[in-house]
Amino acid sequence: MKKIAPFLILSILLVIGGCGYHNANVYSGPEKAIFLTEWQNKTSNLSLNSDIYRSLLQWFQKSDKIKVVRTGAEADLILAGEIISISLPSMSYTDRTASEVQVVLQVRYVIKDLATGKILIEVPRESWTEEYYPYAGNSSAPDKESQAIKQIVDDLSKKIYQQTLRKLNSM
Repeated sequence: MKKIAPFLILSILLVIGGCGYHNANVYSGPEKAIFLTEWQNKTSNLSLNSDIYRSLLQWFQKSDKIKVVRTGAEADLILAGEIISISLPSMSYTDRTASEVQVVLQVRYVIKDLATGKILIEVPRESWTEEYYPYAGNSSAPDKESQAIKQIVDDLSKKIYQQTLRKLNSM
């Protein structure tokens, strides 16, 4: 049995490796440098652009082959974006108090290859929504709103990161 286990593991690895499977969330091409700009913020939530920048930075630091650089002059790619709006439309009411609220964030962004001038990814308008219940549980309503925004920012950053890896892998 001890002699069969290594052979079985090796066989599985060869089958997986031989069938063309690759993880789209891993970039294995040549090293790239990306410059993350501070997004323009058209909302009254003054820290939102910084939150998005930090989240994008955390996601892009997961890759060994993509380095985040401080200036566009050092970069192969540039990611620029704009926070178009953020709103908190209430969904349902009980006794004139909102029992369910949505945070709706609208953004646009673009990723450009600086060497070729080619736009790799362009999203002219995208909406992100997260619901929360302001009066349920132990947390205060502002804390829940903040958590909903944080979730949207992380989901947005993850999507941008994964889109970028898929695009680079397909080039």
